[in-house]
Amino acid sequence: MPRYTVAVFDMDGTILNTLDDMTVACNYTLGRMGMPLRTIDEIRMFVGNGIPKLVERIAPAGTDEETLKKMLDIFMPFYSAHSMDKTGPYAGIPELLKKLKDRGIKLACVSNKADAAMRKLCDGFFNGLFDDAEGERAGVNKKPAPDMVWAALEKMGAKKEDAVYIGDSNVDYETAVNSGLDCISVSWGFRSRKFLEDLGSKCIVDSPEEVFKVIMNE
Repeated sequence: MPRYTVAVFDMDGTILNTLDDMTVACNYTLGRMGMPLRTIDEIRMFVGNGIPKLVERIAPAGTDEETLKKMLDIFMPFYSAHSMDKTGPYAGIPELLKKLKDRGIKLACVSNKADAAMRKLCDGFFNGLFDDAEGERAGVNKKPAPDMVWAALEKMGAKKEDAVYIGDSNVDYETAVNSGLDCISVSWGFRSRKFLEDLGSKCIVDSPEEVFKVIMNE
């Protein structure tokens, strides 16, 4: 018997390595604005709370709201056009999702990425594997608020005690706690194993195969 019958996955840093494309989009935006560029390691730590917050974090300290809006207006269309240039699934992730699906596990993807962008990536890389996908949209609180997770569970007819949340960051860990779900933290994403250990995560895995074993209780 599986330990969980529902698996809710984060996107960036968990199932997809989106870091290169996001770094290019951030630096394109900064370049257009005549602002200093950012390193990929800076972007790695800025990601997780949605694109408006990412734009705010890459901007120089004290940047005003009007300028941030201009930056967002540059970032969004550029990233939309280039979100799949270098992005791809982490090794073993498509196989993991297929194996879980074949064993009857319901799958959802919940991300702070804009809803249209995350659905484009879900369709492009995991077409048909997810039973539900929830991205950032107006009127719904972003992670670490539980709203999107609960919406996914409701659409799948699932109870939170039957579900587990899989993510790579502090935002994901907090989302799981706030949603009332157990959490599997993955070490291959945008945060290190030590970061996750210091966070207090009780279940940290180093491979998709380990995720499968935890979910299936094997």
